[in-house]
Amino acid sequence: MTTTRQKIVEAAATLLDEGGREAISTRAVSAAAGVQAPTIYRIFGDKQGLLDAVASHGFGSYLAGKTALEHTADPVEDLRRGWDLHVAFGLAHPAIYTLIYGEPRPGVESPAARAAADVLAGQVRRIAAAGRLRVGEERAAQLVHAAGCGMTLTLIALPPAGRDPALSVLARESVIAAVTVPHRPGAAADGADGVGGGVGGGVGGGDGLAGAAGLLRASLPEVTVLSAAERGLLDEWLVRIAG
Repeated sequence: MTTTRQKIVEAAATLLDEGGREAISTRAVSAAAGVQAPTIYRIFGDKQGLLDAVASHGFGSYLAGKTALEHTADPVEDLRRGWDLHVAFGLAHPAIYTLIYGEPRPGVESPAARAAADVLAGQVRRIAAAGRLRVGEERAAQLVHAAGCGMTLTLIALPPAGRDPALSVLARESVIAAVTVPHRPGAAADGADGVGGGVGGGVGGGDGLAGAAGLLRASLPEVTVLSAAERGLLDEWLVRIAG
């Protein structure tokens, strides 16, 4: 049974697909959904609440696909697949994508964007656990996010015939090179051998300290010999070192 909320969200999503964000007015949505305008405000609070609900609705298929990606033995390759899925979704659904990322609000993140950020953070955490992260987790995630969103919005703005497929690949590989270190033969895959395996095999040279700090930080939840306060303090130190 379709609820009033679902009817309103689906009506707004249809208007978005057909006419862009400008087509989503309270009057147009209430007419398309067959409800009174006060109903929209009662359910969503304001127009921004409605837009956030539409974004989450439209982003659902992307998030389902991203979370359904099976992990391989190479977390960096999994990050590549996640990037490609992100860009492909934006090009296939430009109205939804720009609704989520096209007009950022300082200090405010929509539920859809937050859910996508959580998935990305998990991907970066796996790279850290494998001892292959060159910088801190937060910095790596922010850089991947910024580059991926910027690339997708750039491609959306271009006419389809003018989009260079290699552009996204070049940006993706540049970002990956900036935040990860190469896999080395004998290194523990996906951090399977714990701290010793990742630091000894996956990180070396000038990146050793940051990589080791990132690997140890990713393993902190498994450390039971420290109190919560001690883990918090160690986490703060490791963030500084990795960053």
